[in-house]
Amino acid sequence: MSASDLIQRFMFEGLDIRGARVRLSEGWQSMLRGRGYGPVVTRLLGEVTVVSLMVGGQLKQPGRLTVQVRGNGAMGMLVVDCDQQLRIRGMASAPADLVEAPLPELLGDGHLVMTMQPESSPTPYQSVVPLEGATVAEVFEHFLEQSEQQPTALWLAADGDTASGLFLQKLPGADQRDTDGWARVCHLAATVTPDELKTLDTETLLSRLFHEEIQAGGIRVFEAQTPRHHCPRDEEKVRRLVLSLGRAEVESILAEKGELHIHDDMCNHDYRFSAADIARLFGDPPAAVH
Repeated sequence: MSASDLIQRFMFEGLDIRGARVRLSEGWQSMLRGRGYGPVVTRLLGEVTVVSLMVGGQLKQPGRLTVQVRGNGAMGMLVVDCDQQLRIRGMASAPADLVEAPLPELLGDGHLVMTMQPESSPTPYQSVVPLEGATVAEVFEHFLEQSEQQPTALWLAADGDTASGLFLQKLPGADQRDTDGWARVCHLAATVTPDELKTLDTETLLSRLFHEEIQAGGIRVFEAQTPRHHCPRDEEKVRRLVLSLGRAEVESILAEKGELHIHDDMCNHDYRFSAADIARLFGDPPAAVH
């Protein structure tokens, strides 16, 4: 994976404001491969992927974070999950010819669902909240402010080549450091362009946006982490699924279709079983040779 795939956190030393920058290129293109999404669906899924990495990269314990933006409109669902190793996978359920519109119009009556599944517990933690905001950035700004009790700002950009974003969060001591600091930093960050988000390295981006803040108090930039798309085939899991359907159900499908075809929407993999495959799976003895 190239250096174009990264999540890099930073801190305004004199302001008690933290941030993160995400840029995903190779992993993002891998996630899109073979999907046939239109430009609007691609952009929205990319933006959700960036936020999922920003949040998932802060997991305090091993586990998996799943983010769903879903509704009853033309855009049915965007779902991305990310583990503590920053391995991501995701999908969208939407027509390829979706046209640009505010997010509430695309999703209809929608919700944001955040699910954290710790490795150490069979019970997930889940938050379900109504969508509030006209864009993906606004929806997650509102959610993070409510859940973490800290003002949050996001700038997101995505196309078929790159998904990227900038995250800022005001920490509890910020006003004691500088009463105007948060407003000033957000004002500067708002000048960022989508092209800059997608193409500039972190040091250049921060220097371009926050040159005066760097001179005044400095920005500590932490070592970059490398996210990657990870969604391998799982033949054993699919075999267990087929067995759970039962022999009668599977035989009925074979009689109608000639084969059993299972499509993994999340990873975009196809699994096909012939009658001979099914016979072996259910433990039929080999045919006698006369």
